[in-house]
Amino acid sequence: MTDMIDSTAPTGTMGTKGSELNENPERIEAFRTEVEQMKLRASSAEGERRLVVLGALALAAGLALAVFGGIMVQNTTENVAANQRAFMATGTLLGIALIIVGAALFVRFSLARYLRFWLIRLVHESRANTDRIVEAIERNRQP
Repeated sequence: MTDMIDSTAPTGTMGTKGSELNENPERIEAFRTEVEQMKLRASSAEGERRLVVLGALALAAGLALAVFGGIMVQNTTENVAANQRAFMATGTLLGIALIIVGAALFVRFSLARYLRFWLIRLVHESRANTDRIVEAIERNRQP
């Protein structure tokens, strides 16, 4: 249903796929006033961006360490189990741990950013629909 165009929607309200924006300055100003009264502390986008980059770097470094550790275990000329365990512990296992931590950081902050955008979009569409319903009711009340 969100893909259908609502031809009965008054101009200035949201059509489908965000083609038109809700241009109701009073509601926008009221929303800004309400948010300011809540005294919310917004999170820094810069901090989140750093953690996404840190997650991607940890993922890449972990992959490199895992590959390096695997190659070193295979290329040991001495078949000493202690050398192989040392290479596994320093390279492969540490690399796998970095892959897990990096992937978790990257997914967590990327997903949080997307969900915040989705929630804001949902609120905006809900307000536009409410405005459209109120206008329809007011038009029907007037003789």
